[in-house]
Amino acid sequence: MTIKQKIKMALGYAGISQAELARRVEMTPSNFSQKLQRDTFTLEEMERIAAALGGEWRAEFVFPGGTII
Repeated sequence: MTIKQKIKMALGYAGISQAELARRVEMTPSNFSQKLQRDTFTLEEMERIAAALGGEWRAEFVFPGGTII
């Protein structure tokens, strides 16, 4: 699943619009949309997006045997 798909699903779950999320993370709706289309959000931006949606962003590698990096 792409970041774009995850953000769209999270928007639906949180019940807010993409424009409202953009404002919550202090971006213009246009800039947010461009970053979404290009998939160029930084880790920090993903964390801010998750917080604005009432959640948290977890990006990690999980290996067989339970090792998480």
